[in-house]
Amino acid sequence: INCLGADAMATGHYARTSQEDEDDQTFVLSQMSQDALRHTVFPLSGLTKDYVKKIAAEAGFQHVLKKESMGFCFIGKRKFEDFILEYLEPKPVNFVSIEDGKIMGEHKGSFTLTLGQRRDAWFVVDKDITTGEVFVSPTTNHPALFRDEVRADRFHWITEDPPTELIQTKMMECHFRFIHQIPLSESHDTLGPDTVCYKEPCPRLDYPLSSRFAVLYKGDECLGSGKIVRLGPTEHTLQQGRDQNVKCIFKK
Repeated sequence: INCLGADAMATGHYARTSQEDEDDQTFVLSQMSQDALRHTVFPLSGLTKDYVKKIAAEAGFQHVLKKESMGFCFIGKRKFEDFILEYLEPKPVNFVSIEDGKIMGEHKGSFTLTLGQRRDAWFVVDKDITTGEVFVSPTTNHPALFRDEVRADRFHWITEDPPTELIQTKMMECHFRFIHQIPLSESHDTLGPDTVCYKEPCPRLDYPLSSRFAVLYKGDECLGSGKIVRLGPTEHTLQQGRDQNVKCIFKK
């Protein structure tokens, strides 16, 4: 911008925050610096995507009416498994029931599957990156898909400093999301070397979370984001621990 002698740059992002607004794109802007924001304007922030498409179509840009792609647009109509196996060798390992450890079948490699994905009558709930085994459950609401803690490293605050409430009390209630267009979840954030987000109730985290960002919101303000570096235990793991403690008590 400085080289061009311009005052600001306009982008097509729908940069406004609303818990009910599916068009809001502040998630992808949560790492912007104050300096960049001072020289950026968002002329579409007060409009909806449908209304903008209507204006564009009336102006002769009919291609905007095409159905939007929500998948990997660069692989075409191929299945992801077929695409990835063109570049990686298959590594057949077992599907394992997370309930009782029974072998439920075989897959071509854990890298071909994502958490929450359905395979026949089963759903992927976890992976063992060492053995390559993929754990499955009979339902998408299994406790293995729920966690109550996320740790984010090197948190970027859009205002450059953490909120005053968080600095003074080391705790703050707000909302967060870790993927664009999913509902916001309540969180209790603790300030430390990292930012830890505690969710109540535990949201379903059936997405690959490594390398994703946890983005925080307070009211209508996007506070910033940090890279997710660690996850707390699943509800399934915690329940197993509670059951084991009960067994030990009865044995005594």
